[in-house]
Amino acid sequence: MDVTELRAEADAILAELVGASPGEARLREDQWQAVDALVRERRRALVVQRTGWGKSAVYFVATALLRRRGGGPTVIVSPLLALMRNQVESAARAGIRARTINSANPEEWDTIHEEVERGETDVLLVSPERLNSVDFRDHMLPKLAATTGLLVVDEAHCISDWGHDFRPDYRRLRAMLAELAPGVPVLATTATANARVTADVAEQLGTGAGEALVLRGPLERESLRLGVVRLPDAAHRLAWLAEHLDELPGSGIVYALTVAAAEEATAFLRQRGFRVASYTGRTENADRLQAEADLLGNRVKALVATSALGMGFDKPDLGFVVHLGSPSSPIAYYQQVGRAGRGVAHADVLLLPGKEDEAIWRYFADTAFPPEAQVRQTLSALADAGRPLSVPALEALVDLRRTRLETMLKVLDVDGAVKRVKGGWVSTGEPWVYDTERYAWVAEQRAAERQAMRDYVSTTGCRMEFLRRQLDDEGAAPCGRCDTCVGAWADAAVSADALTGAVKELDRPGVEVEPRRMWPTGMPALGVDLKGRIPAGEQCSTGRALGRLSDIGWGNRLRPLLAENSPDGPVPDDVLRAAVAVLADWARSPGGWASGGPDSSARPVGVVAVPSLSRPQLVGSLAEGIARVGRLPFLGTLSHVGPDGAHAARRSNSAQRLRALTDAFTVSEELSRALTLAPGPVLLVDDCTDSGWTLAVAARLLRRAGSGPVLPLVLATAG
Repeated sequence: MDVTELRAEADAILAELVGASPGEARLREDQWQAVDALVRERRRALVVQRTGWGKSAVYFVATALLRRRGGGPTVIVSPLLALMRNQVESAARAGIRARTINSANPEEWDTIHEEVERGETDVLLVSPERLNSVDFRDHMLPKLAATTGLLVVDEAHCISDWGHDFRPDYRRLRAMLAELAPGVPVLATTATANARVTADVAEQLGTGAGEALVLRGPLERESLRLGVVRLPDAAHRLAWLAEHLDELPGSGIVYALTVAAAEEATAFLRQRGFRVASYTGRTENADRLQAEADLLGNRVKALVATSALGMGFDKPDLGFVVHLGSPSSPIAYYQQVGRAGRGVAHADVLLLPGKEDEAIWRYFADTAFPPEAQVRQTLSALADAGRPLSVPALEALVDLRRTRLETMLKVLDVDGAVKRVKGGWVSTGEPWVYDTERYAWVAEQRAAERQAMRDYVSTTGCRMEFLRRQLDDEGAAPCGRCDTCVGAWADAAVSADALTGAVKELDRPGVEVEPRRMWPTGMPALGVDLKGRIPAGEQCSTGRALGRLSDIGWGNRLRPLLAENSPDGPVPDDVLRAAVAVLADWARSPGGWASGGPDSSARPVGVVAVPSLSRPQLVGSLAEGIARVGRLPFLGTLSHVGPDGAHAARRSNSAQRLRALTDAFTVSEELSRALTLAPGPVLLVDDCTDSGWTLAVAARLLRRAGSGPVLPLVLATAG
C-alpha cells in the first residue's frame, strides 16, 4: 500500500468531511499517524488528545479508506446520544452511511440490523448499554465481531475503573476485542486519561493482539481562560450569573451539580429575561434535541446542564463554560470545560464553588464497589435460586440500592461470575476473587480527586497547568491567561437588584412529593405479604416538601438541619414559617382545599406526626406548629413498636426498606379514637423522605384506622 497515495486519499476524504474544496484540508501529522496505524498497519491504538483535536476525523477517514478496500462496517461505541447525532450528520458529508442503536430508537433496531447485514451501513454507532443487552450480546455482537472492519471505542476512559467516569457496560468490550478477526484495527479515544487510566485501557485493548500503540499529545487548550469566582452563598452565585451572563462571549454551558440546582438556575435566569434551556437526566428526549439545536444555532445564551451533557456535545464556537458548584474530580472538570473554545480563539471558563459542594459530593459518593460480604450474598442468592432473578427480585435478598446493585452485577458479568439472560441474572458457578486491594486503591483515588478539586479552587499557581498535571500531561507549564497568571479578570460584584431577585427565587419553598403506588417485587420472599398495586384506599396522596436536599435554595438551609449527626431541637422559626407558606400555597393550588373548584379536596381535619428516633423534637414541634398556625387539632403521633433503628436506615433498597418498616409503626388507641371522631383528610408530618416508604406505610395504617386521604408534608426530599 503506497503511503503517499494513501495520504492523498485520506486528505481528500477529510475535505469532504469538513465541507472544504479538494486540497484545502489536510490531516495534521499526529492525526495521520493514527490513520496510518489503523489502515496500513492494522494496529490497535489508544489516542489521548485534548477535546477538539479531531479524533472523529481520524475514525471517519479511516472508515472510508477501509471500506474502499473491502473492509466491513465500523462499529463505534459511544456513550451519549448528543455525540451520536452529531457524528451521524458529520459522516453524511463524506458519503459515509451511519446508523445508531440506542435507547431512543428501539423501533429502528431490526431495520438497522438488516441494513448492516446487507452491507448498506458503513458506520454503526452503539451505546455501551446495548453491549450488555441480552439479545444484542447473544445475537448481534458475535456477528459484528466477525464482520467489523474497524472498532472504535469513544470516551475510552469509561473502560477503566481507575477513571473518573467508569461505566461497567464498557467492560463488555473485552469480550468483543477477544473475538475480533485477526488484523481488525481498533481505535480507542479519550481526552481525559491520566497515566494510570491510559495504562489500564491500553492493556485491555491489547487483549489477544499484542501491545497497543499509545498516541498521546499535549492537553493544553490555548483558547481557554480559566478563573474562579468565590462568592458567599448560592444567592450571590445566581445573582452573579444574572449580572454577568451577557458579558460572556457567545453562547455556552452553565453546569450545575444536581438536577434541582439546574432547574432552579434555569427558572431564575428566565425570570431575568435570559433565553436559557435546562438539560438534565430528567429532560425528555425531544426537549434535549431541541435544547441542543437551540444552542448549536445560538438561539439560547446557555444550556443549564448537569453532567448529562458531560461528553460528546460538539459545538466548536462554544464561548464559555460556567460551573455553578465544583465537580468532585479535576479530570471531570477538565473534560466539561473542554467543550468550550474548540473552534474559536478565546473562550471563558469560570468556576463558582459553593459551600454545599462537599455535601453534594458525599451524597453522590455511594458508588464504590460493595463490600465482599454483600457481593458473596448476591452470588449465593443467584446460585440458590436455580432460575434467573430480576434486579427487583434480588433487592429482596440483598440490601443494596438498585443503581449500585446493577453496577455490581455488570462488573460480575464481565468477570464471568454471573450472566444476564432473559428474565434476569444467573450465577455461572465460576470462581470469583474479590480484589480488595484494587477496590481500596480506587476508593483512595476518588478521595484524592476530591482533594485535588479543593486544591484547584485555592491554588495560587496556574490553573491550566494544575489541570494538565492532574492528567499527567508532560510539559505542563503556566498558561499566562488564567486568573492566577494575570490576575482576576472576572468581576465578582453583583447588584442589589439581582441579589434580591436571587434570594427571592431561592427562598420560595415548595416541591411536590410523589407517592408510592406499587409495592416492591419480592416482598413475600421476605415474609411480607404485600405485592402488586397499593389499593387506592390505602395510598398516600401527593404531598409537599419545603425543598430538595440536592437544591441550592432550601436544600442549603435544610442539609445542616437534617444531617446525620445534627443535634435535635425545636423546628427553627424560619423553617416553620416556610412550611406554613407551603401549606397555604398547597391549599390554593388546583385541587387544593381552598381552591374552590369542583374537584378540590376537603380541608384536613387534623395533623399526625411520624415518630422519629433521631429528631423527635424537630418533627414533633413541626407537627404541633403546623397544627397551631393552621388551627387544626394535633391528633397525635404514630407509635413506634419496632426495635430501635428498625426504620432509621435511609439508603437501603425499596424491598429492604419496606421490610424494616412493615411492623415498625402502629396506631395507638388514642389516635384511633381521634381519627374516628374526626373522619376526613389528615396532614402527615415528617422531617425527610427518601424512598417514600415511610410515608406509604404510615398512610396505609392511618387509612385502615379510618382516616380520609393522607396528605404528607415534609421538610425535604432526598432527591
